Amino acid sequence: MTGRIEGEVAIITGAGEGLGRAIALRFAEEGARLVLVELDPARLAETQAQVEALGAEVETVAGDATSEATAQAAAQRALVRWGRIEILVNNVGGARVGRVWDMALEDWEFTLKLNLNSMFLFSKAVLPTMMAQGYGRIVCMSSGAREGTPWTAMYAGGAAYSTSKAGVHGFLRDLSMEVAEHGITVNAVAPGPIDTAIAGPHLRKMDEAELPLAPSRLTPMRRLGKPVEVAHAALFLASREASYITGVTLNVAGGR
Repeated sequence: MTGRIEGEVAIITGAGEGLGRAIALRFAEEGARLVLVELDPARLAETQAQVEALGAEVETVAGDATSEATAQAAAQRALVRWGRIEILVNNVGGARVGRVWDMALEDWEFTLKLNLNSMFLFSKAVLPTMMAQGYGRIVCMSSGAREGTPWTAMYAGGAAYSTSKAGVHGFLRDLSMEVAEHGITVNAVAPGPIDTAIAGPHLRKMDEAELPLAPSRLTPMRRLGKPVEVAHAALFLASREASYITGVTLNVAGGR
């Protein structure tokens, strides 16, 4: 622990499990004050307990990250308690999979809304504060899927998810230029196959079945990534060490 973001206020969406929880714990270790956002109150409480055990100051917002009211509530919670917001991590995400010819429109729209609307609404909520401060770090969660993921495409169908994650790239490229003069950077982390509680079992089953397009076969490092490895990358982009980096998507994908 080196206090790389000591005392800074960070909002993290989708903080109840997986990558969001890993990022929250890593930020807590480095001294951040946290506003954690999660739809499931029980999972949110679990993360809160873990980060408080590390000594972090924490506020929580249980709500739908695709709701503007939730985004505004998170920003307001940070401002009421600490008066500023240095960091936003747009982590919330997910997908309903399916082949394009079989996918219902509601499943397509659900995936795009979850991954894109949440990112837009939370960025919109924090930007006035960051612009007034003349400083901010926005870190979005992209994915190797933005280029298409062979194992998802061939075995389940992932066009909706890939489309949404390609949209993250366009969003951060434009927004990074819009806010550069205000001392705000906007970047993304793009995980490859990561051994989270949700994705890990499915990814390992493909490896164990020795499918031709199994993730570890197609990843040069021949293994699944760990959530903390994604959290390390998010921490770097959220820190002052990344002061001259903006509009960039950083792959954390074992060489893919």
